[in-house]
Amino acid sequence: MARAARVSVSAYGVIAALAGVEHGVGAMLQGNVRPDGLVIQSWPDAPAYAVLSGEPAMTLVPNMLLSGVLTVVVSVGLAVWSVGYVGTDRGGPVLIGLSVLLLLVGGGFGPPILGLVLGLAATRLDEGWPWFEEHVSGGIQRALAVGWRFLLALGVACWLALWPGLVLVNRRWTVDDPVLVGGLVALAFAAFFASLAAGFAADSLRRPSGRPA
Repeated sequence: MARAARVSVSAYGVIAALAGVEHGVGAMLQGNVRPDGLVIQSWPDAPAYAVLSGEPAMTLVPNMLLSGVLTVVVSVGLAVWSVGYVGTDRGGPVLIGLSVLLLLVGGGFGPPILGLVLGLAATRLDEGWPWFEEHVSGGIQRALAVGWRFLLALGVACWLALWPGLVLVNRRWTVDDPVLVGGLVALAFAAFFASLAAGFAADSLRRPSGRPA
């Protein structure tokens, strides 16, 4: 049974959904106005969000209020699906579809990217990744499996540090260090991919046919 990988997908799905809700709230607060173009800022006038460049996004919806409402609705759907249905036969494809929709209605760029990767991962929960199991040494797979919980906790902590962490810190102290922000983004993505790989490694070791030599 795919337990570790499914927990990882569900946890990051909720993180992506929360970030999407945050984008949606920012868009709604801008009111019943037309966006300036395809690419928007969810929080253009909030000083605390300057550290995140105002939270860029894109939207095909010609109204910021409606864009925000749709973003929140899709984000809630993403969270519900990630927790309750990601292990079903349609878990991966629906997650991918929701992520694409989130991108188009104003959910930012990071959350949909996470969702797309998670959707692809969800399509392999039961079968695993044969290429990974065949080409990554057994020692590395065992190390990843042992460190799965730590890597997942690290990844979640890094994403929460990006939001709401940086925004809350920037409200009290001005954070104006692109190296720090870029480093945190890089660490968040690295931990994200590592913890997904670790989840699949842990599940592989539970399958008799998947035990690495």
